[in-house]
Amino acid sequence: MEYTKVEVKVSPVNEVANELLMAQMGEMGFESFEENDKGFIAYIPSPLFEDITLSEIYCPLEGVSIDYSTEVIPDQNWNKEWEKNFFQPIIIEDKCIIRSSFHRVDSEAQYEIIIDPKMSFGTGHHETTSLILNYLLEIDVAGLDVLDMGCGTAILGMLCSMKGAAKVTGIDIDEWAYNNAITNLELNSVSNMEVLLGGADLLKDQQYDLILANINRNILLADMAKYAKVLKPGGSIYFSGFYSEDVEIMDREAQKYNLQLKSRKTDNNWTSLAYIKAE
Repeated sequence: MEYTKVEVKVSPVNEVANELLMAQMGEMGFESFEENDKGFIAYIPSPLFEDITLSEIYCPLEGVSIDYSTEVIPDQNWNKEWEKNFFQPIIIEDKCIIRSSFHRVDSEAQYEIIIDPKMSFGTGHHETTSLILNYLLEIDVAGLDVLDMGCGTAILGMLCSMKGAAKVTGIDIDEWAYNNAITNLELNSVSNMEVLLGGADLLKDQQYDLILANINRNILLADMAKYAKVLKPGGSIYFSGFYSEDVEIMDREAQKYNLQLKSRKTDNNWTSLAYIKAE
């Protein structure tokens, strides 16, 4: 599939402006974002871009101007784009290293995850992913049945597998992410994680001890009832992909399904919430 690359120049550079613009573009169908010293770059499947009007995207901050440029990125060039411009190894203390197959790092860690990210979201650089990564490094997942909704590159699910999860199921609605996740499982010799193409409608009778849902606010709210239905009593669910100001509406929805808030993490206004399903 062809992707369209939209370079967004924000003047003066402003992280809050970047977040506000990326949130709007995420709602429009843009799948991946990478910040730089001029603003950020966004990617969207070219067929979806045909219906996008960039002039509709606005920044409510005074004194901030926005400029756009676009470029079509053929499928076969994407790995080179990542290698040249974006993905750099991530080292989380001495616990976890996330790197691409074309990087070498001198540091050692308890867990090493290798990914070739292609166009899928979730390299670990973005706060929404790193917040859940930090949660997972704190908890014991040995023997658990895990669901990774919106799995992207499958980083979160693979870490669970490496930490001893009994079985991991990853689900993503994007075909590119689905194929990328399968590739990454092979790179890491992960054999107990299954990846499915689709959305929450794929959830049937299987019950999970742990659910990871790193998507966006609207999808989380729309599908929360389905997640809660397949979460075992006493099980935990971690939500990520929304801002601090969304916490109230997220928590209000969670309480409808007997989910009890146990902790919260925030990074650069992005927030992750951890819940337990009451027994």
